[in-house]
Amino acid sequence: MRWRSTHLPRLIQPLAPQDGRQSETALFVARGTRRLLRRLKFSSLTELPLLSGRRADIVALAEDGAIHIIEIKSSIADFRADQKWRDYRAHCDRLYFAIPESVPVEIMPPDAGLIVADAYGAEILRQAPEHKMAAATRRAVLMRFAHAAAHRLHGLCDPEVSALGPLA
Repeated sequence: MRWRSTHLPRLIQPLAPQDGRQSETALFVARGTRRLLRRLKFSSLTELPLLSGRRADIVALAEDGAIHIIEIKSSIADFRADQKWRDYRAHCDRLYFAIPESVPVEIMPPDAGLIVADAYGAEILRQAPEHKMAAATRRAVLMRFAHAAAHRLHGLCDPEVSALGPLA
């Protein structure tokens, strides 16, 4: 069959939740970091709400159930202005920062992992120390991860579903 342009897959803008606060640099770092995570056999979601009311930039789920949170810092000013990342430790087994090459690695906390990324890929410069989270917290994060993934997939299949109202 000869393909006509109407049969070609259409290009889709990133469907990750964006609230307008993410800079272009942060979006590129997220993309490259998620590509790394996929190569490492993690599933990942962006902008996942946590029990604390905070929203993690990237939450990654390993095949063995380990949960990592990756906090993106796109600039020195972004890092200095935002200290909420300390709260993320209670919601993951390992905490990482992901930064572009333009952010000096020396300013990043030594007690967290470190990833350098661009729009096409990433590299882990420093592994994060492991700190196992409580079983009840693990279950809650896993449930949030599963529900968010399912709702986002549903939204791809039925873009009008958001008109039915927000989830309770």
